[in-house]
Amino acid sequence: MAKEAILISIFAISDLHLSFGVDKPMNIFRGWDHHEERLCAHWKRLVAPEDTVVLPGDFSWALKLEDTEKDFAFLESLPGKKILLKGNHDLWWGTRKKLQEFMQEKGFQTIRFLYNNCEVCEGYAIAGTRGWFYDAGADQKIIAREAGRLELSLAAAEKTGLPVLLFLHYPPVYGDTVCTEIFEVIKKHGIREVYYGHIHGAGFHHAVKEYDGVKMHLISCDCIDFTPFFVA
Repeated sequence: MAKEAILISIFAISDLHLSFGVDKPMNIFRGWDHHEERLCAHWKRLVAPEDTVVLPGDFSWALKLEDTEKDFAFLESLPGKKILLKGNHDLWWGTRKKLQEFMQEKGFQTIRFLYNNCEVCEGYAIAGTRGWFYDAGADQKIIAREAGRLELSLAAAEKTGLPVLLFLHYPPVYGDTVCTEIFEVIKKHGIREVYYGHIHGAGFHHAVKEYDGVKMHLISCDCIDFTPFFVA
């Protein structure tokens, strides 16, 4: 009898805003009571050990990498492999080499980082960067740098010959505002779907679901009921 194939899935969820190592509770915001417990329950219900979850930014409130240990221990305890991108609040973020060395030092084996590169996962190439947005100030140097990082990541993904999944922290389009430099890279590489975070609460109502032929999925955890979003 042939062995039954195991179905492997990719999920995504952004903006966990964990604070196990610092005093920055999220329950001061409406709807965030016990969000770690709710996230954990939904994650364990949906994600299998062989699955992958992409986390596009704002993972931890810690300011220094050493203060993220408890947050990463929480993430390590959850099923599946994890791929993290940088968010605007991830001030602890360093070089990919430094981040991976920290994971090895602490014995965290299921966590990788997407930073000027791509990650191959279950027949897909995972690409992305933090991005930028005009509500954060139209700093042209930062925007050009992030557009360059997105170009590097997408070019690396295309070299694999695999279908590309694109993740950003900032939305490339929000309301009637477009981050043109980022969106031009998206269009140049023929990306048809983007998954992003950053937006919370009532901001959900201004999220754009499609723009110029590109579908957009808001996956900030409070906007998807702290439940990992099925991607592929």
